[in-house]
Amino acid sequence: MSAGESGAELDAGAGVDAFALPLVHEALPASEVVAGAPTTASVALSTLGDAGDGVEVGIWEMTPGTASDTEADEVFVVLSGRAVIEFVSPALPPLEVSAGSIVRLAEGMQTVWTVTETLRKVYVA
Repeated sequence: MSAGESGAELDAGAGVDAFALPLVHEALPASEVVAGAPTTASVALSTLGDAGDGVEVGIWEMTPGTASDTEADEVFVVLSGRAVIEFVSPALPPLEVSAGSIVRLAEGMQTVWTVTETLRKVYVA
């Protein structure tokens, strides 16, 4: 899911408060919204490895509502909020996530996210 970006690049040895970091939200494209009026925001914090082949680490957030997405290859940890992730393709059982959940998504998965409490996660993609 695309989102508003804000600059928060981390230097080696630096830190950030992942819970308090302000994010700039944007409405999702109408074609992705299934129900409600969810917004998303994200910030890339760092790239590990080579710029073209590196792994991005960042924070992403979505407000309540339901939206469809095509996933990137990523692992994330939920910091706060609640959601159910439905897997359209491949067809897998729905996954309930909340603070402390660790999830692995594969490139190209088709999902539907139903967020009931604003969800904030740290991702590695």
